[in-house]
Amino acid sequence: MEYRNKLVLAPMVRVGTLPFRLLAAEYGADITYGEEIIDHKMVKCERRINEKGTGNVAFRTCSEERNRVVFQIGTSNAVRALTTAQLVCNDVAAIDINMGCPKSFSISGGMGAALLSKPELIHDILTTLRRNLDTSVTCKIRLLKSSQDTVELARRIEKTGVSALAVHGRRVADRPRDPAKWSEIADIAAALSIPVIANGDVFEYEDLQRIKDATGVSSVMVARGALWNASIFSPKGKLPWEDVKREYVRKVAFSHP
Repeated sequence: MEYRNKLVLAPMVRVGTLPFRLLAAEYGADITYGEEIIDHKMVKCERRINEKGTGNVAFRTCSEERNRVVFQIGTSNAVRALTTAQLVCNDVAAIDINMGCPKSFSISGGMGAALLSKPELIHDILTTLRRNLDTSVTCKIRLLKSSQDTVELARRIEKTGVSALAVHGRRVADRPRDPAKWSEIADIAAALSIPVIANGDVFEYEDLQRIKDATGVSSVMVARGALWNASIFSPKGKLPWEDVKREYVRKVAFSHP
């Protein structure tokens, strides 16, 4: 998986399903993250091919997205993370560990942003995956209390051998209405040699280049901007929402035979 000069669909719970990932890719997304899936849930799953109907599906994918889809795991345990990754690693382009979700269900289980204060556990999870998988391994973090702390953590993460690092330019306590701190993402990009993916306050196609220029990152990740209109990735400009909605319905029909 190549992480430089890419447009990336962010992982979004209840949003990053197969139809939406296919939709974003059609409009220009190079890499598409699935929604975070908790390891406890996945370890109870079995892999099935071409099952009809929805049933109780935890993760659905198809060969069309094999080279761009990223499976994001919510975890607080290296062994469970590896067991989960081994279930899907032959069907996806990369495995990502969620280290940025600030929601209580994640943090209470020691997952998501709770990992940011546990660098040894981060190291354990990422090195376990790197040693045992041929698939690319990445993670997504938020900013710590100071830029210096975030850079220090990012350097430790880089040493585990991950392929890239995605950074949401907000702290755990920040709300979506708080401006993303692009300057602190820039500090991380300057300190690392692996690709850094910037995330935060990208709402128009022009913002993709603006955040790149402001931060010096390799690639750009879009969350709410894509949720509001998936054609944000298109260099031709956003399509009317009704057109996007119609195309989404077509993708749902395609991916749920």
